[in-house]
Amino acid sequence: MSSFQRACGLAEVPAGGVLAVDVDGVEIAIVRADDGVYAIRDECSHAAIALSEGDVDAAGCEIECWLHGSRFDLRTGKPTSLPAYEPVPVYPCRVEGDTVVVDVAHPLNETEL
Repeated sequence: MSSFQRACGLAEVPAGGVLAVDVDGVEIAIVRADDGVYAIRDECSHAAIALSEGDVDAAGCEIECWLHGSRFDLRTGKPTSLPAYEPVPVYPCRVEGDTVVVDVAHPLNETEL
């Protein structure tokens, strides 16, 4: 049985941008980077700030927290700049037709959290 659930319509996420969504009670930032669509927990591991309010580096596949400037790799959830040093959960995400689906039950970086 699949654990993937609808997160949003692909058209709702601007190219190079981000959309905050709730998937089964988990706050997720859906990000459209240059090489695909990603799902990352919508909370900076440094200061519990919504990552969806920050900037996206679509070419670099990163999102930046607007408060203190921590950056996170959208593929791994690992911080790429301080002050954050703990990863943020990232989730399996795919596009089915015109819909973005996410599996919040199985974070890709579960062993690192």
